[in-house]
Formats: sequence, structure tokens, C-alpha cells
Amino acid sequence: MRAEGAGGGCGRVTDRTNTVDFGGLGIAIGHATDEAGGTGLTVVRGIDGPRRGAAHIIGRASGTRELHVLEPEHLVDRVDAIMLTGGSAYGLDAAAGVMRWMEEDGRGFPAGPGVVPIVPAAVIYDLTPCGRFDARPTAQMAYDACRDAQPTGAAEGSVGAGTGATVGKGGGIERSMKGGIGLAVERAGALVAGAIAVVNSFGDVRDEQGRIVAGARGETGFADTIRWLTLPGGPRRFSDAQGRNTTISVVAINVAMDKVQLRQVARAASAAYYQRITPVGTSFDGDIIFALCPLTGPTGTQLGVEALAARTLGMAIERAVRTARGRDGVPGLADPDWAQG
Repeated sequence: MRAEGAGGGCGRVTDRTNTVDFGGLGIAIGHATDEAGGTGLTVVRGIDGPRRGAAHIIGRASGTRELHVLEPEHLVDRVDAIMLTGGSAYGLDAAAGVMRWMEEDGRGFPAGPGVVPIVPAAVIYDLTPCGRFDARPTAQMAYDACRDAQPTGAAEGSVGAGTGATVGKGGGIERSMKGGIGLAVERAGALVAGAIAVVNSFGDVRDEQGRIVAGARGETGFADTIRWLTLPGGPRRFSDAQGRNTTISVVAINVAMDKVQLRQVARAASAAYYQRITPVGTSFDGDIIFALCPLTGPTGTQLGVEALAARTLGMAIERAVRTARGRDGVPGLADPDWAQG
């Protein structure tokens, strides 16, 4: 196992570090990867303090922790970290490692003589086909990822929470491709938005022009899952896909908002899911978008923030598959010998 600090363009790239800088957003990213087990996790935390948080759920098959603290009516008005993890529901236990690091650092919601760190989390199902079913992210992995998190130098692709991710499972896992984790930061004047996306979707992933770049493979190219699903006499059984598909992501902005405004940013950013993943938000998906912003500071126009967040998230979704290496018989776009056939 290994922990890695936070590791433009969307051509074929490798899943190593890139130059995306989240420092202007006040957040740091850390990964921990169990390469042999085919799983991992990613921690997104404030560089030196908490952030305001919100979330929007799209799919029906989500697995989460502490999601209720992100509701506008909840007493807690901050989060100390967001954990994105593999391991399905088993992976949620790893959040204890983030809490331990936070407590040691004196971070958390004040509670008498100490603090209680606020760490919402979401999972993807990666117990199969990559690695081992009994491999799950651990609290120590989460501790290491939180400790080593950095605002720059993040790895992408088949690392962290993206280690065991796959996409395009509509044709069965044998026709799927490797998913992963992607990062992006975009600017519009003084406004900055960043996105971290773990793509483990039932559907295909498309580029900005709407072309499928990774997904269910047919005999002579991509099958196009939506077309395939709607053909007369098309498939009717998806037992191997139920509950095994999730795209979980974090969008961060550099302007202060209240919880209601921030939740709307998360909701608006879901446009990227619908544009870049087809189909998405199905009965078999557990899709979630977290949103983070400063507790105080300059503000921005709501519509401008929403538009930039959606655009940035779309870029991160595409990078997640562009940077992913294949494994265990599942091909990835970053494989040296990848060719659409």
C-alpha cells in the first residue's frame, strides 16, 4: 500500500502527478492506494482549516457517512475533510483515520475539552472485478492520506479512490473499461473552481463534443450504452451491474457562500454528469457531488459560480478515464497499447 500527496488538456496521459494547483481554493488532496487489492481512498481537506460544505445526491444506490451535517438546517456549519473511498460500505470505516489525524492536529467542531472532526464520506463499489474482494481501505490508509495531502502534485487515474473504478458496465463487466480519479481547476477572472471526480459509472464517458471516449466496448468500437439499452429486444437483465456503479466528486470554489447557495452549486454542477456520462443517475448508480467553499471572504455571482463549477467538473470526469491504466483484464485509455477496436 502507498500514500501519495495530491498529485489541462485531455489527450492520452498517464496516471502520475500533474500540475493542477488547488492552493487558491484552500484545499489539499491526498491519496492512499492498495495496488494489489485494487482499492484505495482520497482525502480532500482544508489546507489549514475547515470549509463550508454541501452535497447533492443523484443516484439511488449511494453509500455515505455524515451526509446530514451538510444540510442547511444542521447546526454544524463546517467540514474538516471529505473522504472519497473504495471498498463499498466497508470503506466508510476508514474515515476514523481522518478523524484521528484531525484530532491530533486540533481540528474539528469545538466540544468541551476537545474537538470532534466533521468528515462526510462517500463510497464506490470496487470489490470486483479489480484486485481482491476482501481488500478494503483502512483507517491507517486514511490517516496517511490526510497527513500527506498537498494542494499541488496530485496523481490522477488508477490511484486513490480511483484504483478499482470501472466504466461502461452496461454490456457486462467483460466489456467495461477502466475508470479512475480526475482533477481540474478552471478560472474566470477572480473566480476559481476546482473538481475531483472518481468515475465508476454504469454509463459511457464522453468528451466535451459528446463523443464516447471510454465505455462499453462492442465488436467494432464503443457499443453506446444508451443506444444499446433502447434497441428493440435489447438487454433486460443487469444483475452484475446492480449497486456497483457510482461517480462521486468534490467541487470547490474560492468564494464564500451559505449552505443553501452552496448546495445549489453542487446541484448545478450535476449538469456535468449528465453531459459527460450516459446514462447517469440510474437505479444502479449512487452518484453524489460534494461542494466546498471558504467560511468567510469575498462572494461571487451565483450563476457564474454554478457555470464554472459544472464546466470544471466535466473536465475532471474526462481526465479520470483519460489517465486510467487498465488492470485485471480491464483496458484503460492510458495503456500504451490501447486502441479502440
